[in-house]
Amino acid sequence: MSIRLFVFDAYGTLFDVAAAARQAAAEPGAEAWAGRWMALAGHWRRKQLEYTWIRAAAGSHADFWQVTQDGLDWALEAEAIDDPQLRQRLLNLYHELPAFPEVPEVLRTLKEQGFTLAILSNGSPPMLQAAVASAGLGPFLDAVLSVEEVGVFKPDPAVYAMVGARFGTAPAGTGFVSSNGWDACAAAAFGFHSIWVNRESAPMDRLHGRPAHQLSDLRALPDLAAGLGDTDRRSDPPA
Repeated sequence: MSIRLFVFDAYGTLFDVAAAARQAAAEPGAEAWAGRWMALAGHWRRKQLEYTWIRAAAGSHADFWQVTQDGLDWALEAEAIDDPQLRQRLLNLYHELPAFPEVPEVLRTLKEQGFTLAILSNGSPPMLQAAVASAGLGPFLDAVLSVEEVGVFKPDPAVYAMVGARFGTAPAGTGFVSSNGWDACAAAAFGFHSIWVNRESAPMDRLHGRPAHQLSDLRALPDLAAGLGDTDRRSDPPA
């Protein structure tokens, strides 16, 4: 089945989630903790994701902005940083996360190739609207879908089913792109033609699905997409 629709995860795939801590660490007054910005960013992202999984499993949903704040609070305490002004600065920066350098050109090329493009994200609508606007990606996107429409986080199948409900496409006719290995695996199990953007050269997750393709960043996606748009579904050789 040929693919004419590509759906992207947002955070970590299109937007650089480490940028908030990195930028704050470079600002005046950050000297006391700047050397630990990578640890802070890592803690924050890990807890943010863990809290989505736990809330989904427990049936205790809160929107991604609450989860993002809770993860940051844990990370700040883990790094023994008690600075309310820094906390607010980091949250403000999270609304302005930059896209990875290759993203605008890749999306522009895909649109020129005739593909429909969308985001499917755990992010709340205000978060996504702010990030898309700040990065200037709005002109390339046909839809921005938030899990808030179904009230549960990925990898619940109800989230992936939003794509078919919105576009009327079969899972096999949808290219799904994520930098999160667990997300790419779950999307593959759902039936999407899943593409894992393995930015950190991580091992493949041992889960119930396996992505059809693996890329180191998004630069090769237009060439891959051109083939998927013209031919039946296929898989790369195992990485």
